[in-house]
Formats: sequence, structure tokens, C-alpha cells
Amino acid sequence: MNNVIYNQIRIFQCIAREGSISAAARKLQITPPSVSKALKLLEQHTGHPLFVRTTRRIELTDAGQQLLQQTSVAVDSLEKALEDIRDQSQEPSGLVRITLSRFAYLLLLKPCMAEFCQRYPAIQLEISVYDGTVNIIDDRFDLGIRFGDILEGGVVARQLMKPFREGLYASAAYLEKFGMPASPVDLHKHRLIGYRFITNNRILPLILEDKGEQLTVDMPGQLISNDIEVMADGIRNGLGIGRLFEPVYQLQPDNKNFIPVMESYWKTYPPVYLYYLKSAGKTNRVKSLIDFLLNKTGG
Repeated sequence: MNNVIYNQIRIFQCIAREGSISAAARKLQITPPSVSKALKLLEQHTGHPLFVRTTRRIELTDAGQQLLQQTSVAVDSLEKALEDIRDQSQEPSGLVRITLSRFAYLLLLKPCMAEFCQRYPAIQLEISVYDGTVNIIDDRFDLGIRFGDILEGGVVARQLMKPFREGLYASAAYLEKFGMPASPVDLHKHRLIGYRFITNNRILPLILEDKGEQLTVDMPGQLISNDIEVMADGIRNGLGIGRLFEPVYQLQPDNKNFIPVMESYWKTYPPVYLYYLKSAGKTNRVKSLIDFLLNKTGG
């Protein structure tokens, strides 16, 4: 493969990932006409249209999908090989993309983000805060943080946090009005501050643990959110009983006003892991963040 074709394939892959020629141009820091020309020449070389253009966006044709699938691994492997060689004589540099939930950002990354950026000024850190499940291979992330260590093949998991509980909390004003529940049956008379999943638009049911068995409780509620800080505000304002992971509760500046409710029924969550591709973990830029986070958490 000559350099011209290789460059055209890289531009084609960027268009597919970014969803438009203009977005790919911004990503590659070249002009949109240059991107369009490279795509046209690649289509002429393959003898097939690679995208279907509409007024809103462009979509891959069957030939384009086939080309993307068959070239992505090869191009990524080549670029990683070149990066490995370059890393041997240079300070860590380049883009590192990490995906994590909001609670993981608050607990693990936010406290040390500035320190990492100051220590590695040549590394560009891109942080995607998202509470849904993300496939780091398909979405081209270098690192991810989530519960559990059951992952895709070729992915490494390193523990960052031990198991912890999801607590139920209420304000003194709320408990004065509605009383302190003593058992799951009592919760039907109370209000729950609900959490809605972004990915499937469903409200997370309240799951308790009763003598080793999981128990789902239906509760009415007035406030629903997909953000833990909004839920914490609901608790402190007496709008209901809310769920917070114990480490998140400990971060609240006024946590002495968050009164634990039915602590013997709290659910325990599995450990939190940092995960990444084996190949990505060998590059200096990614390894720098891996080692930094493991050092900060004692993992």
C-alpha cells in the first residue's frame, strides 16, 4: 500500500467515526475540500461509493462498511506500532480518551485531574462522563472505569475501588413529616427520589438486600433525575428518600444532615475497575494515566 492510499483510508475512517466530512476535517485539522477529495479518490480506487449522502448526514454503504471493518484493525495496529517505537525516546504525549460514570469521575478522577495534567503537559486528556455501558473498542476509548471485571476479550481490568454499599438517606425534615421506616413494607408509605437510566430511559428500581436475597420495592416519588448531585439536593431538601453510594455520601459537605435509613437492607455493589486494551496499555500516554490512577487509589 502506498502512502497516498494509506492516507485516504485514514481520512475515510475518520469520516465514518465523526459522521460528516466537516467533522472529520476538524478532527484531522485539514480543510473540508481536502477531505472530500481524498474520499472521492478512494472511491475511484475501490470502484464503489463508500457513503450515501443525505441532507443531514452521510452513512456507510455496504462496501464502505466492509472496508471500515477490514481496515480498522490493520490501521490501528500500524499506528500503535509506530507509537510504541516513538514512545521509547519521547516524553508521554498525545490524546488519551477515557470513559467513566459520573460517580467515578467525582470519586476517582476529579480529585487528581489537575495534578495529572500538570505532570504530563504533552498529554491531551479527553473525558467522557456517561452512566451507560460503553464498549471501549467500538467507541475507540483508551480507558474506561466501571463496576465488575467481566470484559471483552483482549481487555485488561485493574481494581480501583473495593466493594461498597448503596445507602438510603433522608433529611431530618422529611423523617419528621413521614416517620422513620423500619422495614421494606414501611417504604410504600414513603417517597423515593428516582434515578433514570440514560441508555434505556427506564427508572432504576429500588433493590434492597434482605438476608442475602435481593428485594425490589416499588415506591412513589415526586423527583426523578439522571444525576447524583440532583438526587443529593433532593435528599437535603426533604423531597424523599434518596440513594447514594457511600463514597459519594462521604463527599457531601453537609453529610451529617443525611440520615441513614434502613441500613441493614443496603445493597452492596461489586468493585470498580479500570479497564483498557492490552495493546493500548503499552503506549506511554495511556500507561501514564493507568499508573497514575493505580497509584492514587492503591490499586
